[in-house]
Amino acid sequence: MNRPAVGLIAIFASASVNSAQDGPVPKFGTTVVVPLGLRGDIYYIRRNTTKLPNFQKLKPKGTIYTASLNVPPQDFRQGFPGVTKRFEWFAIDYSGRFWIEKPGDYRFALTSDDGAQLYIDGQLTIDNDGTHPPRLQQGEIRLSAGVHRIRVPYFQGPRFNVALVLEVAGPGDEPMRVFNTDEFKPPPNASTVLLPDN
Repeated sequence: MNRPAVGLIAIFASASVNSAQDGPVPKFGTTVVVPLGLRGDIYYIRRNTTKLPNFQKLKPKGTIYTASLNVPPQDFRQGFPGVTKRFEWFAIDYSGRFWIEKPGDYRFALTSDDGAQLYIDGQLTIDNDGTHPPRLQQGEIRLSAGVHRIRVPYFQGPRFNVALVLEVAGPGDEPMRVFNTDEFKPPPNASTVLLPDN
């Protein structure tokens, strides 16, 4: 499926990365493109779905953007940020790119209600699929310096809670914190082209 680009093609050899001070910071789940952030395509799914759907067989109903996945467990009636017409039986397929400055072993933690998975460079790193209350699963992956692909498919099944939080800790004794693409931008002098998924 040919999807629109995630923001613009960013060529870092000659352009500097904008800081958050250059403009307003969009709220989670905004429909405004977040350059170098995560793109989330929204899908409606069948009632009684018990695991992540095959997104290639579905047509997206909208798109939202964010720099981080940070929806702590909450009542489903509060809604999922950016999904205004559906409180249950929907799915979001997040994807993007991020830059690793310091190579090494990175730990990730994914909390979700209901199912979610984490893929890094196409490799399943955390599997938290299925219908369940808020649940945390962890995984670890060795990352080289440079650009990496990230994908987090998620679905919300039946009421009563929603949750989707992705955390990360870098090599050494780094504390676990919410993963944010603003923290994983390439340096201004990086001679790398960051391309969107097609």
